[in-house]
Amino acid sequence: MPVPPVPDVFSDRYSRQILFPGVGADGQEKLGRARVAVVGVGATGAAAASLLARSGVGHLTLIDRDFVEPSNLQRQVLFDEADALASLPKAEAARRKITAFNRDVTVEAVIADLVPGNIRELLGPAHLVLDCTDNFETRYLLNDYAVEQGKPWIYAAAVGAYAATMTILPVGDLRTACLACLFPAAPTGTVETCDTAGILATAVNLAASVQVTEAMKLLTGQMRLVRRSLLSFDLWTNERSEIATGKPNPGCEVCAGRNFRHLAGTARPHITLCGRNSVQIHEHRRPIDLAALEVQLSLQQEISELRSNAMLLRFRRGGHTLTVFPDGRALIQGTTDTAVARSLYARFIGA
Repeated sequence: MPVPPVPDVFSDRYSRQILFPGVGADGQEKLGRARVAVVGVGATGAAAASLLARSGVGHLTLIDRDFVEPSNLQRQVLFDEADALASLPKAEAARRKITAFNRDVTVEAVIADLVPGNIRELLGPAHLVLDCTDNFETRYLLNDYAVEQGKPWIYAAAVGAYAATMTILPVGDLRTACLACLFPAAPTGTVETCDTAGILATAVNLAASVQVTEAMKLLTGQMRLVRRSLLSFDLWTNERSEIATGKPNPGCEVCAGRNFRHLAGTARPHITLCGRNSVQIHEHRRPIDLAALEVQLSLQQEISELRSNAMLLRFRRGGHTLTVFPDGRALIQGTTDTAVARSLYARFIGA
């Protein structure tokens, strides 16, 4: 006697979304075939990745250079206390959580810093890129790449109670201004970050919600519904503003002049401040045997809190914590002095 098929209890997973006229069955199929890259899987990126996966986007590439810490748990929705205790890389922790709640989505975790040398490989397959980073250095790199390739991307930012998003369409009849049209240069002087101004989880989720809704419009082929402005909102003071982005700046160095300095690498330092009283060193592109390094470090009395997994090695030396990744990149916490960071790197990891 033939065994009856097991009913798929998740067959109506997207039924409520399909009922929404803006998506429908056709739109749901398009979402299932879409490939989206999320650059930065911190607060905004974790929220955006979760929303994309729950909406049925078929393939997600999650790119992040960092690891989960206890201070992340207040706002980074895909992580838990076990992830923080294990110092799990954020991209991998997010992949595991998404896989647990939606088996239909293919998730690729990339534990790396997005740089000119890998951006084409990592973002090439994506139909759309979501910027969920925390620095203009990477945003300008994304903008250069997107304009050069004619690939849409969506900027998002959140700090304090403030959230902002902007959709960039580099080509076509509905072409918008690019990031460099509005911001020819990065902000100077004191710039607020979540380490200095704090952050509300609600601001993060607002930015991600608007960003992913714009993404759904693009992925379902409804380009004319895309918002053509830089939208910002302060949830605490209720202040709201919009800057029109419907027309590119004819004098823009990037989209008009086709000058891609950030993509060429000429505008990118190899040692950068990355918040949290930290310095990132990514000038050494060489594989590191983490297991062998752990053995070497274990013999040194000044090293404490030494631990590792397949994706990173972390240890403490005095007032500094060093996190080393297999590609040679490292985060040095406890200083903003690049000379100190370079010295610690050379001493314990090698020049």
